[in-house]
Amino acid sequence: MSATPFDQRDGWIWYDGQLVPWKEANLHVLSHGLHYGSSVFEGERAYGGEIFKSTEHSERLKKSAEILDFEIPYSVAEIDAAKRLVLEKNGQKDAYLRPVAWRGSEMMGVAAQANTIHLAIATWEWPSYFDPAQKMKGIRIDMADYRRPDPATAPSAAKAAGLYMICTISKHRAERKGYADALMLDWQGRVAECTGANVFFTRDGVIHTPTADCFLDGITRRTVIELAKRRGFEVAERRIMPDELPSFNECFITGTAAEVTPVSEIGPHTYQPGNITKTLMEDYMAEVQPKSQAA
Repeated sequence: MSATPFDQRDGWIWYDGQLVPWKEANLHVLSHGLHYGSSVFEGERAYGGEIFKSTEHSERLKKSAEILDFEIPYSVAEIDAAKRLVLEKNGQKDAYLRPVAWRGSEMMGVAAQANTIHLAIATWEWPSYFDPAQKMKGIRIDMADYRRPDPATAPSAAKAAGLYMICTISKHRAERKGYADALMLDWQGRVAECTGANVFFTRDGVIHTPTADCFLDGITRRTVIELAKRRGFEVAERRIMPDELPSFNECFITGTAAEVTPVSEIGPHTYQPGNITKTLMEDYMAEVQPKSQAA
């Protein structure tokens, strides 16, 4: 990955309805989204020039904004078109996309009903989220100190910027100890997710994954569940307690950035990337390829 800071790169960003030079896509320091977390975003990937499940991501972006009590002033179709436009303008085929919406700077206080809602879309080349050589062996994951909050205390169904604060802290702590990521429990002490990816386990040929009721039900998560069922695997979405971790055979995480990544260790517990993980890795990579190329 390039060491060039993100604000100093070249290219184009779609910003409030028009393409602007990358370095000019700025916002004011007194923007509400910066101070109060009134911001939502998506993480998407394009493969071979086609954005995987673009409309589902645009729909979720709109829904996340509604949960945070603001409306993005563009339709799902307009957002889809804007993503295609900036991807083409930047001349990228395999890329990461980041649509982000936020409240502007008209009011500075908790209440911000009159603030302009902004939307920007950036794209950039981003290879594997984890080191490719390590990824095939399985990444090592620590246990996070912070927990996913009770959905009665936070808008857990939204992909909201503020919900990632504890993820950044937890990932930093894990990386300082030599791990690639951290596994978070929920507010009741049950297995939830990693800092930016959903988690799956296998035991006796059955795939287990936590019920997504206090964390994001990832689009990649749903895709992998569908692929697993297509293969005839049984998928159990249920409560998983930490004391079950030693009983599983395989473990993998899923996300737009992570795709399908095997896990070899969670704290003291070890796993061996096996047939189910490898099959779903291959099936997912086949699924995201443009259908014209796949044919």
